[in-house]
Amino acid sequence: MLSRLGALLQQAVETREPSVDLLEAFTEHWKGITGYYLEATDESIPARQTDIPWRLRQMLDILVYEEKQRPAGETGPCLEYLLQHKLLETLGTLGKAEYPPGMRQQVLLFFGRVLGQLQHPLLHYLNVHRPVQKLLQLSGDRLGSGTEKEEVQFAAVLCSKIQQDPSLLPYILEGKNILNGRRAPEPPDNPREEGSEHPPGPAASSPPAEPSPPRRDSNLVTCLVGLCRSKKSRVALKARENLLLLAGLSQEAAATCLVRGSALCQLLTGHLCDLYSAVPAGTDPADVLAMDRASWRSQGDGAGAAGFPGKESLAEFLGWLDFLDELVLGAHPLVADAITEAVEEKFFQGILQPQLLQMSELAVLGATAVLTGTVRQLRAPTLLNRLVLFLLGPHRHPETPGDTPHPLRAQLIDRCNHLCDEISLASLRLFEELLRKPHEHVAHNLVLRNLEARAYLQSGPHAPEERGPPETDPEEDGLDLEEDPYFTDGFPDDFGTTKNPSPASAPSGKGQVSEVVSSFLCLVPEEAKTSSCMEEGGYDTYVHDALGMVQACRASAAPWGWPSTPRPLDSCQPRVAFYEGHFLKVLFDRMSRILDQPYSLNLQVTSVLSHLAAFPHPHLHEYLLDPYLNLAPGCRSLFSVLVRVIGDLMQRLQRVPHSRAKLLLVRQQLLGLVLGEQMDHTVLFKGVVVLEEFCKELAAIALVKGPPEGPP
Repeated sequence: MLSRLGALLQQAVETREPSVDLLEAFTEHWKGITGYYLEATDESIPARQTDIPWRLRQMLDILVYEEKQRPAGETGPCLEYLLQHKLLETLGTLGKAEYPPGMRQQVLLFFGRVLGQLQHPLLHYLNVHRPVQKLLQLSGDRLGSGTEKEEVQFAAVLCSKIQQDPSLLPYILEGKNILNGRRAPEPPDNPREEGSEHPPGPAASSPPAEPSPPRRDSNLVTCLVGLCRSKKSRVALKARENLLLLAGLSQEAAATCLVRGSALCQLLTGHLCDLYSAVPAGTDPADVLAMDRASWRSQGDGAGAAGFPGKESLAEFLGWLDFLDELVLGAHPLVADAITEAVEEKFFQGILQPQLLQMSELAVLGATAVLTGTVRQLRAPTLLNRLVLFLLGPHRHPETPGDTPHPLRAQLIDRCNHLCDEISLASLRLFEELLRKPHEHVAHNLVLRNLEARAYLQSGPHAPEERGPPETDPEEDGLDLEEDPYFTDGFPDDFGTTKNPSPASAPSGKGQVSEVVSSFLCLVPEEAKTSSCMEEGGYDTYVHDALGMVQACRASAAPWGWPSTPRPLDSCQPRVAFYEGHFLKVLFDRMSRILDQPYSLNLQVTSVLSHLAAFPHPHLHEYLLDPYLNLAPGCRSLFSVLVRVIGDLMQRLQRVPHSRAKLLLVRQQLLGLVLGEQMDHTVLFKGVVVLEEFCKELAAIALVKGPPEGPP
């Protein structure tokens, strides 16, 4: 019995001894660190060449070992010593002093490892979160300082802890006073009592009625946004990933704290504006669209590679925009709305709008180019919606001539018909990108609101099936019948034979799909066609491309609830004079000048019209793809515009000697089969080539979409 009692006493001594030895070793290492500052004489020796890093690692190991030996949640004597004697406060001060050189790096490593490896919740303690805040104030705003790697690792540990317990966010950003409206108390003498002073309770679960104003000094958000600008791609990527983590916290209290208790929105938007300002004013729109879609994860990839002037600046801007887009996509709704509002106020209205409305052609060209890239980049519905409303306005009622309730929209559409061809081209590309976005308001605002009443159709008694000559435009009042492009003298004998089908084959003024397709394919007379003379892809190529375009448009429009059949005419009261709207008017005006415009501009005009024709709305299908409409007096459709262009073309070709040979040569030049050479009427011949291709595109789209449905 005595032997067993002795063994128990020995075991008790052995289990007690490590605790005493651990605290003694811990304090000895701390005294060794503080003693260095009393004994060191050479201030230039780097910290890594002293015993400070080794002693800090020993202290960390002791803390980790001590925690493993004690019951979960119980504070050991070494941790109590660290808290009660404010070791982290002292280390933070030494790191700020950067003595010895490199001390800040060692302090960041120690802080991050202590918080990351210890399971005990520490960040509620004032003696922990206060030095953490002070250390964050030294980070993130000193790019190239040499401690960026350690800074982002430290910030990542904090974000990981916040993800596990979102109630920690107020402690890290501002201290507990963000949530309970008062300053955090000074630390008590006993750190055990301190833990009970700061638990997350009811007061921490809801924000105050009067939120504290955002702090402007450095905190975790400021640090992360600063590190996002690092030239070290891994550091920047890690910082961005952790910002995404913070913004995506699902707790409303944490989201409210992030929005109201930090300058997150201002910092993100401010950096976006700075990057935009760095993009050269004369950036070519073609260069913008030729770039691959930017990704926020590929910062620095291809930096310095050959390209156009300003490519790197543009890539940085679009990459940051992609990051904001990703941030809004995954953020809590409160955070997403706040970021979106800041982007609209500071970037859209504060920077883009003044540049888009000014008169300098160079500035307008550059702003339109970058805006086009911005439209292409955005995917987040809230950001995209703000951008669409900013550009086009909220209006959905039918337009009237001269009605400009949204000046920016009117200016952008007018620029599609600008005296400067480059500005016209850039503006058309902008609208094509807008039409590609999955946003119903774009198509409705630009086109559909003017087609709702179907006022382009002849009203009253049923009109004859044959298409009669439309009313002449006011500026064409002086045309003689012989000069009217609708007058078919000089056309081939078979031209237009499919245009006026018999009533049996085209009931209610609509043609069968084959007849509609034939109408577009036969629109260009044989003497003006050249594609059949070349070894090009056949018509099936156009059908394949049209199928892809129509399917993409149908996928985008699927959630929009568009009708499958046209609206009955008897429900389209009151009947008003038809106005195609500002956008279609400009497009039709441009289309009517296809024989006199640059080749690239013609391609862009026809591309926008093809995209509109591919939309699955029955009114758009009817107005753009039905050659058999009984148009109301004074109205024009896409087909009627094309007919006038063909009439003008045939008159011109009759005045050009050897026109077919020259036309064939121009097509070969465009395909790169022969070297280009100067000749008369090159613009005309290029326009004819585009016209022929456009008619094939429309025929293919009509074939893929099928017949218009529903009553006339």
